[in-house]
Amino acid sequence: MRATAALSGGFQAPVHDSQAVFRTIMNALARPGTVHDLTPRAKPPATLSAEAGAVALALLDHETPVWCDQALAAAPAVADWLRFNTGAPIVAAPEEAEFAFVADPLRMPPLSSFAQGTADYPDRSTTLVVAVETLDARTGADIRGADLRGPGIATTARLAPHPLPHAFWDQARANHARFPRGVDLLFTAPGRIAGLPRSTRILAPEA
Repeated sequence: MRATAALSGGFQAPVHDSQAVFRTIMNALARPGTVHDLTPRAKPPATLSAEAGAVALALLDHETPVWCDQALAAAPAVADWLRFNTGAPIVAAPEEAEFAFVADPLRMPPLSSFAQGTADYPDRSTTLVVAVETLDARTGADIRGADLRGPGIATTARLAPHPLPHAFWDQARANHARFPRGVDLLFTAPGRIAGLPRSTRILAPEA
């Protein structure tokens, strides 16, 4: 069963599907805080969401070390699927990863735990792909969000991924303060994606 899961569920039209997902990812990062439709086009093993799996297929290759959170690491078929479909090596420590996949955002490590890049090579940092349930606050009054400003945002934008750790927005503000170092984030939800690059300033986290 595990071997079968690893060999199936990739893009049906690899070139076309990868390009389509890649364009959506780039648009999400270029316009922080805006929510974009994302057709998954992939069927990874359970625990790794279809949207996160599509991001993996579009961005990973044999030179991009990947870290999986505890929820994903507990499902060996996920690592098998990533290795088979992308060739990406799986690493044990967050700071070793170029990409990190998080299926349980409430228990994800602090953003400072991941590779931050250096002054000379700020691109040597981690991009986090965080699977959440929703990407806006309209679905519940208990959902915390933040107003955003920066490159790609005309005035301000609002983003409210849910669920996230209570201290997340404080971490995101500290992450921006390290710019040009720091991590970039992609949030996926069913059929949707949003970006939060390190260049984005966090204005007003809600109480």
